[in-house]
Amino acid sequence: MTILVTGGAGFIGSHLCEHLLANGLRVICLDNFDDFYDPAIKERNVAPLLQNSNYLLVRGDIRDASLVHRVFEHNSVDCVIHLAAKAGVRPSILQPALYMDVNVNGTATLLEAMRRSGVKRFIFGSSSSIYGNQEKQPFSETDDVSCPISPYAASKRSGELLSYTYHHLYGMDVACLRFFTVYGPRQRPDLAIHKFTQLALAGQPVPLYGDGGTRRDYTFVADIVQGILKLMDNPNWHYEIFNLGCGNPVTLLEMVHAIENALDQPLKINFLDKQPGDVEQTHADIRKARAYFGYAPEVGLQDGVRQFVEWYGKGDKE
Repeated sequence: MTILVTGGAGFIGSHLCEHLLANGLRVICLDNFDDFYDPAIKERNVAPLLQNSNYLLVRGDIRDASLVHRVFEHNSVDCVIHLAAKAGVRPSILQPALYMDVNVNGTATLLEAMRRSGVKRFIFGSSSSIYGNQEKQPFSETDDVSCPISPYAASKRSGELLSYTYHHLYGMDVACLRFFTVYGPRQRPDLAIHKFTQLALAGQPVPLYGDGGTRRDYTFVADIVQGILKLMDNPNWHYEIFNLGCGNPVTLLEMVHAIENALDQPLKINFLDKQPGDVEQTHADIRKARAYFGYAPEVGLQDGVRQFVEWYGKGDKE
């Protein structure tokens, strides 16, 4: 079986490719090594995978229709796992048109190539950000998500809707996975746990937007990957949306304390004004994923942050 993973050189994607290869599958990684953060980080992510004969790296942009069509023409692809995207809520506010271009038009290009090639199975990496600032907790897949509060969130919801259209018209099996604040080894350097660890070890203050009371459902990357693998093993979905979170949100200050415990040192905190586009809290209702394919996150925040700090300390980082 051959799996195409877009964005496979990134944080979640490289972990997923590793596990797919370990399970004996052939993996095609399509990634443009975008300079949103240092491309050398992604080069390090893929370096060990290049030694595996079942791994093919294709360097290119998901908006390049000719390239994407060639990937399908030259390979018999059984399933596409679409993780490639312009990421981040705050940066999307500065570049909304670019985010819509990459995340929506790129997804459309990929789906169209799948349609023309007869590939029927599509897993879309969505985001908890699409829930916006609703007060209801926890967030359920049946909640109203018609009011995204950032271009990034709007682009991800658009991807879900576009995926449904291709399911409806062309019979594609589609699963949209709403990821909740994924962290762990290889995490992007712009994300909080990575950034705070780097600043703390440099003796610099960490920036906290708001009063530290915002809550996030931090989810360890290995749990996300296992969720994807379990979903792939389950044939009983045609168009479904699933939350992949931990189900146990904590405050920003609690996350800071977890880093302090892992580093065994206090963090200096610089409180800043809340940022537009940020949601107050996220909390995943994971009962649907548990019922459908046995999703069961195992790594708590303290253990997960410790594993990240241990990875960071080995020097395999920016």
